[in-house]
Parts: sequence; structure tokens; C-alpha cells
Amino acid sequence: MTDTASRPGLDAQGFIGREGSLARVPPVFRPVVASAREELTAAFGARLNGAYLYGSVPRGTARVGRSDLDLLVSLHGEPTAADRDATRALEERLDARFPQIDGVGTLLHSRERLLSERERYDLGWFVSCLCTPLYGEDLAGLLPRHRPGSLLARETNGDLALLLPAGGSASPPPTAPRRPGGRSSASCPATSYAPASPS
Repeated sequence: MTDTASRPGLDAQGFIGREGSLARVPPVFRPVVASAREELTAAFGARLNGAYLYGSVPRGTARVGRSDLDLLVSLHGEPTAADRDATRALEERLDARFPQIDGVGTLLHSRERLLSERERYDLGWFVSCLCTPLYGEDLAGLLPRHRPGSLLARETNGDLALLLPAGGSASPPPTAPRRPGGRSSASCPATSYAPASPS
């Protein structure tokens, strides 16, 4: 029997642990992270439920001038067009101010959606395992914990079979696979759990 406690990425009970932490943010990126936190609180005020980092910056693997800053924002209520406009402006300001990053990408969702049963193995799993709390409520405590297994693999990649050619051919699918929140991999998080280009 495999000792799950000794497997990388798992805790002593065999649950998937968070892949990043604020302590792992390289010193050169810490001013960027601090400014992102200030920008988010100023932009959304009381509607901001929480904010998270994900990707290479909280993993400690970001490269100066090559890596982007990846954020996930949890709002009270569904995001509006005005929220998306404010997010784009925030991204542009951060990118212009900090040469150590190569762009900013932000996922914007409601608290209700992140905690919904429908998103349990998609955005819920993403928040609890791949996101590092930056500000506000950490929803991970309200989400189920996950162990690696066929159910998690099937649910997090549930639509992949629809994009693969019949017979399991290695030919590339005609469109990019769906990523957390129903967006294509071209516009969604690059993670260590799915094929994606480096951030």
C-alpha cells in the first residue's frame, strides 16, 4: 500500500494540499502582490468577498519579465460589465507599473458560484487546491477537500472526451479544453494539473 503522506502535494491524510503560499512569493514580486491587493480593495470595496493568487508567483517559480500575475476575485453578487471594466483597468495599471510582470490575468466570479454544487470539482477544486488567499474570506474552509482519484480526474476534465477525436488519436482537438469557470484554456489559469503554456 502506498504511503500517501510521502507523496508530493498531499497532506498526511492524503488530501491534495495547496500548491502555493504568500511565503513562497519571490521578493521581487512582493510589491506587485501588495499593490494588487490595494487595487482590488479600492476597485470593489464592500463587494469584494476575497482575492487569491494562483500560478507561478505563489508557487515561487515566477520569472522576472516573463511571468504574469494571476488573480481570482470572489465578489458578493454576480460580476457586472462595470466590474469587468474595472478589472481590465486594474490589470493595465499593474502591468504598466511593474516591469517584473508580463501582464495580469483576473478571473472574476461570485462567491455563490464558487461555492455551488455545480462547481465543486471545477472552480471549487481550483480555489481550494490551486489558489493562495490574498485578501478577505478564504472559501477553502467551506469547500470539500479532495484526494487524487478517478472521480476528481473525470470531473475536472469532464468535457475533455468531447474534444478528443474518436479512437484516442493524439491529434490536437479543434478547440481548447474548458478550464475552471467554463472558459477555454487560452483565457483561463495555467496550472500544474493540466496542459498549459508557462506563465
